Amino acid sequence: MKHADGRSRPKGVEPLGVGIAGLGTVGAGIVKLIEENRDVLLSHCPRPIVVTAVSARDRTKDRGIDLSNIEWCDDPMMLARHDKVDVVVEVIGGSDGPAKALIEAALANKRHVVTANKALLAHHGTELALKAEAAGLALAYEAAVAGGIPVIKAMREGLAANRIDRVYGILNGTCNYILTQMRETGREFADVLQEAQKLGYAETDPSFDVDGIDAAHKLSILTSVAFGCAVDFAGVRISGIRQVSAMDIAYADELGFRIKLLGLARQAQHGIEQRVHACMVPAASPIAKVDGVFNAVVTRGNFVGENMVIGRGAGQGPTASAIVSDLMDIARDRILPAFSAPAATLKKVKQAPAGLHRGSYYMRLMVVDKPGVIADVAAAMRDENVSMEAMIQRARSPGEPVPVVLTTHETEAQAIERVVARLGRIKAILEPAHVLPIETLD
Repeated sequence: MKHADGRSRPKGVEPLGVGIAGLGTVGAGIVKLIEENRDVLLSHCPRPIVVTAVSARDRTKDRGIDLSNIEWCDDPMMLARHDKVDVVVEVIGGSDGPAKALIEAALANKRHVVTANKALLAHHGTELALKAEAAGLALAYEAAVAGGIPVIKAMREGLAANRIDRVYGILNGTCNYILTQMRETGREFADVLQEAQKLGYAETDPSFDVDGIDAAHKLSILTSVAFGCAVDFAGVRISGIRQVSAMDIAYADELGFRIKLLGLARQAQHGIEQRVHACMVPAASPIAKVDGVFNAVVTRGNFVGENMVIGRGAGQGPTASAIVSDLMDIARDRILPAFSAPAATLKKVKQAPAGLHRGSYYMRLMVVDKPGVIADVAAAMRDENVSMEAMIQRARSPGEPVPVVLTTHETEAQAIERVVARLGRIKAILEPAHVLPIETLD
């Protein structure tokens, strides 16, 4: 019996040797889970899973785990050619640099790879999958999307018989926590963000989360798995939640909606749409009820219909759980294509033009309360063939700023953009129109 790289194995059941690059919260969690659940893993796998080597910056740091029987490598690249490592687990992070170099080296040296690195996969997933599959190796990444929720396995395996036409979800727990707190307390974004940072739900620099980039990384991976196409992060249309105000959330409640940051991908008439944005969803919809730091992913297949999975999208336990589930597959010799089809067959995404997306919209304007303003707004919408569905106007003293909120019937995104441009030329409108898509999720 031999290793993938030709090294001879002794007779009998040999452990699956695991090398972990990165011993932060997640890396330590992997060591802890494998130790504490050793009997569970043995009951499901034909061979033991053993952490044989680790690498991190600080050897002296107390991580709350026993490393006495595990070899320490000062250079993570040593894991890629270590005699006792069959699988390299990369939890360093970053879309390039050491993480990418380590994964490439591991594959070149015939080691399987498990990673939680959504940024790296969003930018280099297709090329890495090609290398792994050419070598007969696993490139596994269940933890990269929605943490402990087994969404990649569900789509790639459980739903494989279906033609999927849509996948969407809450893909960032930080944003979901902030929007939930804003709705429940009436506070503004900046105040709740500061609280989330103190609680450890948001980074010191929260840009990747609140500007939608983290969710877009994950969505680009889901799009590939759902539609059998190459990963195309550049094709994701991205916006975040910084501009969502307490006023918008209050109006959403009044109109029967909740505001969520969603990642959405669907097969449209003119190609595949990939969008990440704050939007309004019906308050009665299942995804509207997913609050706090929880994630949720919804898929729709032509035979199975809609499926929804909910769980914690980050944290030591959920992420370690997903990574070890990938290790268990490798221990069972279950080596599948990284995405839903062999990497060599993944086609370039045909992106649907953003302006042709059809949907309804919420629009909030701050206007000077004087005669003729609403008529001017209505005229701007009429001239671009956009139909108003509902309007809310609060009375104040004449001449004072007043919010005007309206919703539209279904229209094209480019028509809304033209309406916003027209409204910007009306002097009585005091600030740019604030627009949110309404996702009916039909």
